Amino acid sequence: VECSSADEALAAAGAGADIVLLDNLAPQELHAAAAQVKAAHPGVTVEASGGIVLGTLPQFLGPHIDVVSMGCLTHSAPALDFALQV
Repeated sequence: VECSSADEALAAAGAGADIVLLDNLAPQELHAAAAQVKAAHPGVTVEASGGIVLGTLPQFLGPHIDVVSMGCLTHSAPALDFALQV
């Protein structure tokens, strides 16, 4: 479930979500929300997403973050022109 706050994430986890995606949170806010979710629901996977790029990735890593999604890997990738002859 995509969540934009700790309250939404806690509600989603409490309703039975297996994974909560904390989207577009600043690193400090993200880590606080993730810690709250893990304290209340240790089995829930916490994913960080939104605005994360390679240069800022270390700020989003932490003990309560299980998965990090980085859209820049796909939507900002340069095109490659190639051909295959069989």
